[in-house]
Amino acid sequence: MHGAQPNHSAALRRTSLTRAALALVVIACGLSLRWYGFPLGLPAFVVKYGGSLLWATMVLLLVGVLLPRLSRAQIAAIAVVIAVVIEFSRLVHTPWLDGFRITTAGALLLGRIFSLWNLVAYAIGIAVGVWIDRLATTRGLVGWAKRSVPTTSRWWARR
Repeated sequence: MHGAQPNHSAALRRTSLTRAALALVVIACGLSLRWYGFPLGLPAFVVKYGGSLLWATMVLLLVGVLLPRLSRAQIAAIAVVIAVVIEFSRLVHTPWLDGFRITTAGALLLGRIFSLWNLVAYAIGIAVGVWIDRLATTRGLVGWAKRSVPTTSRWWARR
């Protein structure tokens, strides 16, 4: 019975590392969208709500990193609660909180202006995050990537 414990622990660690890697990719995509979306001519709607969608996906993945033993449904529920609390916190104005919100980190983490449409973007982002997490953890991120990219040996075998 003790022999199964290390394998379970290794699987949880692998799941957390996969989710952390995915979160880093989502963060890079979100920052790129915010910084380069307008200069590339993307519509404001895509930049604003695409960023909100990616933010919620990131929250889901980070909750999964911190709580790998929970089911995807539980992780999603926690991510929804965090997203709703953060969105409604925008209605609260104190000098220190508003001071933080005007910084880049504050704008990216907490946002500045309350919008119910953000809640829609968050819901979509969390659903996308659940789908990505399911794909990556059930198929394995590394195995999934290996299957989608042909190796050199396969390329030579086809010639």
